[in-house]
Amino acid sequence: MAAVAALQLGLRVAGLRVAGLGRVSVGRREREGGAGRGVGTQSSARPSVSAGPGQRLLEECPWGLPAPSLSGSTGVFFGTGCSRSLFKGFCLHVSVVKLSPEVAWRPSRCGSSAAEASATKAEDDSFLRWVLLLIPVTAFGLGTWQVQRRKWKRNLIAELESRVLAEPVPLPADPMELKNLEYRPVKVRGCFDHSKELYMMPRTMVDPAREAREAGRISSSAETGAHVVTPFHCTDLGITILVNRGFVPRKKVNPETRQKGQIEGEVDLIGTVRLTETRKPFVPENSPERNHWHYRDLEAMARITGAEPIFIDADFKSTVPGGPIGGQTRVTLRNEHLQYIVTWYGLSAATSYLWFKKFVRGTPGA
Repeated sequence: MAAVAALQLGLRVAGLRVAGLGRVSVGRREREGGAGRGVGTQSSARPSVSAGPGQRLLEECPWGLPAPSLSGSTGVFFGTGCSRSLFKGFCLHVSVVKLSPEVAWRPSRCGSSAAEASATKAEDDSFLRWVLLLIPVTAFGLGTWQVQRRKWKRNLIAELESRVLAEPVPLPADPMELKNLEYRPVKVRGCFDHSKELYMMPRTMVDPAREAREAGRISSSAETGAHVVTPFHCTDLGITILVNRGFVPRKKVNPETRQKGQIEGEVDLIGTVRLTETRKPFVPENSPERNHWHYRDLEAMARITGAEPIFIDADFKSTVPGGPIGGQTRVTLRNEHLQYIVTWYGLSAATSYLWFKKFVRGTPGA
């Protein structure tokens, strides 16, 4: 019986038993010489095969195993029954069972799944291609926008320079007219009221030569101080305005330390019109109680001094020995658009090359 068990195990491992569709039965015929119990001969040991209508039996192979064949929807189980079999004395009966059509034919999904996966991958690649193309296109658009911005900034700088270098005009009495005159020189005549000075601080003195030398440095050697803003009564207009007389170092903020520079009587003055400011981020609030002003709030300054909300920066020619240094108007504007243009166009060129290399040159047949 051990040989029978080994044969059955071999058939199962070889995949010859199909889940419940066939039946293999092995009968044992013991040859008992002269015992009178059913004498069998080697030549009579043949496989008994039962088959349904229309099924073709298999021919026996030279080694005693039927040649594998499956006709129609038929399941076949194979065994050995030839007289030369190693398992002499055993007969292997093979049953061929008719399979139902739905069981016999089950279409494979491997091909369809592979096709679906290939189609999905193609769709994903197409979507990724157009999304990544937005990077060089957007960078090119930003570079073009910076070209326009640079052109606008250069025109603005040229306009400011033309205003600053223009001939001074009489100061208009209407504050509304001053909105179109920022950075335009005007001339006034009158006297200062030094008792109501305001201090815009901290400030550094405008020095183009020094600023050019220290361009790019993290720290600066410039001395800090304040701008002295003094009410100025215009005798020809009958109004009081605010005049930024210029820069004084911190140790000279107190007017008692610069009595020599306190101008008395009527003077002719030329200054540049400046408009009110809004507080920028990280700039402290003004402190009228301490007389510390961090930005030009003309309405608040006018209330404190009783002047009109008109403000001018006195030019350098107004400077007197011991007094504030005039000409503290900054007319330079940052123009860094050229480096922005190089950055955006460079990014557009680099990402365009990578996109072309990935999706055009790397595509088969492209």
